[in-house]
Amino acid sequence: MPVKIRLQRHGKKGKPFYWVVAADVRAKRDGKYLEKLGTYNPNTNPATINLDIDGSVKWLQNGAQPTDTARAILSYSGVMMKHHLAVGVRKGAMTEEQAEEKFNAWLEEKKQKIQDKKDGLSKAEAEARAKALEAEKEVSAKRAAAALPEEEVAEEAAEETAEAATEEATAEAPAEEVAPAAEEEAAKEEE
Repeated sequence: MPVKIRLQRHGKKGKPFYWVVAADVRAKRDGKYLEKLGTYNPNTNPATINLDIDGSVKWLQNGAQPTDTARAILSYSGVMMKHHLAVGVRKGAMTEEQAEEKFNAWLEEKKQKIQDKKDGLSKAEAEARAKALEAEKEVSAKRAAAALPEEEVAEEAAEETAEAATEEATAEAPAEEVAPAAEEEAAKEEE
């Protein structure tokens, strides 16, 4: 029974989500499978891949052939690297410890590359937001400048009204201040 490692589509229309499975070649794409090896979500940036590395290597060692897309996913996640190192161990080219050390070093380097990509994407997104905010401020300033002549007329009328009210209040205030002062002087004279 020939076995393939391939993708099985799930998710809704326009938002695919895949299972990476080991399945019989004769089975339907989304049909019966032998073992689920992991998931692949291409909707995120970078794509999210969760795989059982040891289970995938076991299927490769037993002769399962990955499809082109599955091979790319397995290679990206390190399954093909671990399989290659396992072949080297079987042939006696290196020890199990050396192979594990090489694989862990490769895995750390890969994780760093993925993290750098995520950081770069978040930085680019922040820059795009800042540019959009600046463009919106410019548009807002232009609208305010276009509406300014109408507002200036209304503001000038409001300022004149406020000035007139202030002048009336100040004109009344000294008269009120003089009257109490005059009353105080009259009270002193009577005493």
